[in-house]
Amino acid sequence: MGDLTQENIVESENNGSNIGEIMLRLLPMALCVVALVIMLKDSQTNDYGSLSYSDLGIFRYLVHANGICAAYSLLSAIVAALPRPTTLPRAWTIFLLDQILTYIILAAAAASTEVIYLAYKGDTDITWSETCGSFGVFCKKATASVSITFIVSLCYVGISLLSSYRLFSKYEAPIGQDNNKGGIEIANY
Repeated sequence: MGDLTQENIVESENNGSNIGEIMLRLLPMALCVVALVIMLKDSQTNDYGSLSYSDLGIFRYLVHANGICAAYSLLSAIVAALPRPTTLPRAWTIFLLDQILTYIILAAAAASTEVIYLAYKGDTDITWSETCGSFGVFCKKATASVSITFIVSLCYVGISLLSSYRLFSKYEAPIGQDNNKGGIEIANY
């Protein structure tokens, strides 16, 4: 039997949380690829014409955002799996990239949702009729892709919370100076 020293216990806890983090980072990769493939194959032709994801700029953005997030998820899972100690610059880099990718994928999903809403409901003020009556298959696939992208957004929110917790719980804030020369005074409670 191995030693149950404090060092071994901490090491085994880190391995467990590291595996959890790796899995959390790989989950959005798989979901991004699924959403991307659904949207790439989304096209429909009928008596009214043809409609493809590439006809709408926001859906092209959604495809690119899913591709970027899938690649980042894979890369960040590999980085998380490397057995190196976390340094302050590395923790900040991971935190900032997680934040940026969270906002990129959330913006893609939100903007695509508006386009899908208009496709289903139309907008009578600008005489834009609903399209999903004529292109129902297209709308269903687009809705599925956007729904999966929102699940990816939730995964990235979790990843962002994890990286911010790791950053701000491990490293302390800079120590303020008592002799504030010409700066703004901040009350301490």
